[in-house]
Amino acid sequence: MRPWILAETNFGHVKECEYEVAVLPMGATEPHNLHLPYGTDTFEAEAIGSRVCEEAWKQGAKVVLLPAIPYGTETNQSEFRLSMNLNPSTLGLVIQDLVESLDGHGVHKMLILNSHGGNEFKPLLRELHGTTNVQLFLCDWFRGLSADLKKSIFKEPDDHAGEVETSLALAYFGHLVNRNADGTLIADDGETASTRLDAVNQGWVSITRPWHLLTTNTGAGNPHAATAEKGERLMHSMVERLSGFLVDLAKTELDERFPF
Repeated sequence: MRPWILAETNFGHVKECEYEVAVLPMGATEPHNLHLPYGTDTFEAEAIGSRVCEEAWKQGAKVVLLPAIPYGTETNQSEFRLSMNLNPSTLGLVIQDLVESLDGHGVHKMLILNSHGGNEFKPLLRELHGTTNVQLFLCDWFRGLSADLKKSIFKEPDDHAGEVETSLALAYFGHLVNRNADGTLIADDGETASTRLDAVNQGWVSITRPWHLLTTNTGAGNPHAATAEKGERLMHSMVERLSGFLVDLAKTELDERFPF
């Protein structure tokens, strides 16, 4: 039993443990080029979350990893077979219910560990602010947590199923990566199409990108330079950063000035 993972923990332990922080992994069910599994985002969230919580637990923080939510917002991937969508409003209601459960059990700090780019939770944090006793935090690991790390570890720009995600997959669920007998990936190069609008191409204006027009086989980013070693390097740094945050959060008092 790993006491920082709720799904593995029994009531004999839980009823005696004063958990201080809950971590909710958010994934998705969607294709990732031709080589990565549909559960990639969920597997990543679980791999990161379990290691982060383990390290924080070893440092004395009573943290608990909740079971991952394996569905996310997939409206822009709807043309790809078995992309399983939950609208943002639906996801918001699910999280709100879970927050109420935590509040009722005396856990008043929660981190949403998001692993899917289609999930946008900052508006939800604003909506729930002041309506619950639970203080909410958000980490999109593929954005702020790892932005500088990706530049130093990886060769290729990455958006979806590229070098970054493939490296994590090779390191932590490599048995699910589709490969040839010689170990090379069964995947295309993840090339993406440009729109007819220069401001969108430059990133000055954003849209919800129709993924079937943007990509060939759902991949956006070249995965072929990926290695398990790169995935392990990224994981080590993310665990160090995020576990430190959980330790600080666990020991920080909740008062009228929190978090300041």
